[in-house]
Amino acid sequence: MLDIVILHCIVVFGFKCIAGSHELKNPKFIMITGASSGIGRALAIEYAAPDVTLFISGLSKERLGETVRHCEQKGAKTFAKIIDCRNKQKMDEWITDCDRISQLDLVIANAGISTSLGANDDITTHTETLFETNVNGVFNTVHPAIKLMKNRRYGQIAIVSSVAGMRGLPSSPAYSSSKVAVKAYGEALRGYYHDCGLEINVICPGFVRSRMTDENNFKMPFFMEADKAARIIRTGLEKNKANITFPWQMRLITFTVRRLIPEFILERLFRRLPKK
Repeated sequence: MLDIVILHCIVVFGFKCIAGSHELKNPKFIMITGASSGIGRALAIEYAAPDVTLFISGLSKERLGETVRHCEQKGAKTFAKIIDCRNKQKMDEWITDCDRISQLDLVIANAGISTSLGANDDITTHTETLFETNVNGVFNTVHPAIKLMKNRRYGQIAIVSSVAGMRGLPSSPAYSSSKVAVKAYGEALRGYYHDCGLEINVICPGFVRSRMTDENNFKMPFFMEADKAARIIRTGLEKNKANITFPWQMRLITFTVRRLIPEFILERLFRRLPKK
C-alpha cells in the first residue's frame, strides 16, 4: 500500500513539474529591458509573434520605436516605455503596471552599459556609473519581478551578464566586476527560489553586435550577430539552463580558465588584454 502511495506522489509531482515547465517553453507575456538595440532588440524580435505581448524599455525613443515597429510587423502586441533602469521606484511601478495588464511569464534583465576608463578619469565616478546601471539596474528589474512571481509560484527571470563576468579583468575592472556581481547573484537566486516555482537563468554572451561593441577598437574573437545570439538565448531559456554562455568557443575558454590554468598565469595573461 505504501509503495502505491509513493508511486502516486512521484507521478503527480512529476506531472506538475512537466506541466509547469511546458508553460515556460512558450512564454506569452514577456518583459525585456535595454531593448533599444543589440541583444535586447534582437530578443524582442525573436519572441515577437501574434499571440505574444511584449513589454520593452530603453532610453532612446527613436531606437525603441524602431524595435516596436519590428515586433508589431511580426504581430506582437508591444508596449514600450522610456525608463532608466537605475530609478528603483519608477521600475517598480512600471513592472507592477505591466503585470496588471498581463501576468509576466518571462522577464529579461538585459539593460547594461560599458564605458572606458581614461588615464585622467576619476575611477570612483567611472565605477559607480557602471554599477548603477549594470548591478542596481538588474536589482531594480529582478526584485519587483520576484515579488510578483513568487506569490503565484510561477515565472522565469533571466539576467544578462557576460563572459567578462567569469572573473575580474584588469582590462575593464569596473565592467567585468559588475558582470561578476550579477552572474553570482543570478546563480544564487536560482537555488534560493527553486522551490518557489521560479526559473532563474544567467546569460553570458561573448562579443555580440551592439552599440557597445561598435565602439571597440580591438579584435573581437568569435564575433556574433545579435539575431543569432537571441536564438541561442531563447533555446537556453526554453531548456531552463542555469548558465547560457556562448559562443561555444567562449564557453570552452571560460571552462579552461576556471578549472585548469593557475592563477599566477592568468594574471600575466589578463594584463595583456586591451584596455577599454
